[in-house]
Amino acid sequence: MKHSHRSHTHHFVMRYPVALHERLYVLFIAPLLTVIVIAALVSFVPPSASAGAVTLSLMLGATLATLLRIGTAYVIAAVVAIPLALLVERNRTFEALLLPVFDVFESIPNLAIFPALLIFFLQFNFLDGAAITILFLNMLWNIVFALVGGLQVIPKDVTYAARMFGLNGVSYVRRLVLPAVFPQFVTGSILAVASGWNIIIVAEAVHAYLPAGTNAQDLFGIGSLLVTTSAAGDKQSYILAFIVMVGVIALFNFFVWQKLLHYSQRFRFE
Repeated sequence: MKHSHRSHTHHFVMRYPVALHERLYVLFIAPLLTVIVIAALVSFVPPSASAGAVTLSLMLGATLATLLRIGTAYVIAAVVAIPLALLVERNRTFEALLLPVFDVFESIPNLAIFPALLIFFLQFNFLDGAAITILFLNMLWNIVFALVGGLQVIPKDVTYAARMFGLNGVSYVRRLVLPAVFPQFVTGSILAVASGWNIIIVAEAVHAYLPAGTNAQDLFGIGSLLVTTSAAGDKQSYILAFIVMVGVIALFNFFVWQKLLHYSQRFRFE
């Protein structure tokens, strides 16, 4: 099983868009093309008499609620992933024991345990807990395996030199390991957050997974709004919600992830 984690650690590089036409494509053209395609598909949906009930301010509030859930899940995933990756790479025994377990957990469909999570958190009237947990599980392994791959590319002579200069324990991790794996951490984080957006509709439109569930039990967010407006045949509100979601993702990608990718290149080992 030792080879199993190698498949998770291909060292592909996400490149920062440097040329003006590349930046225009990332920030404007690609999101616009996405919205146009979805709008064309939605045009085939029959209109509803109840259309137009959702306002832009409501959608912005829903987007903020969704961002809070995704952000919370991401922070938890990052905090958990770093020690897990360090534990795996600490010695061969941990690697042999834990990597097959990680592979199994990564392969389990998260939606298979989502109903159980909902029933558990429903007892505490905290369905947000179920949503954040399923988002966390969906994000975690992207970061873990990216970090494991990053740890494996640190040159041995660099680690030997660090030991010779007295770097041990926390100082070794803080001053060598964390900077060294920062490029892979950024890449894993991008994949993790993208995975969170992919599952946000399921995480928020929870009524389908609850016994005798109703729309009133759905969590307020852009994902549940997309489901509600689509089910109601409210084409205008659906397209507006989709535009808001794509716009937020594009802005965050360009002004946060792309900047971090650019910054992380100074830490990359060639």
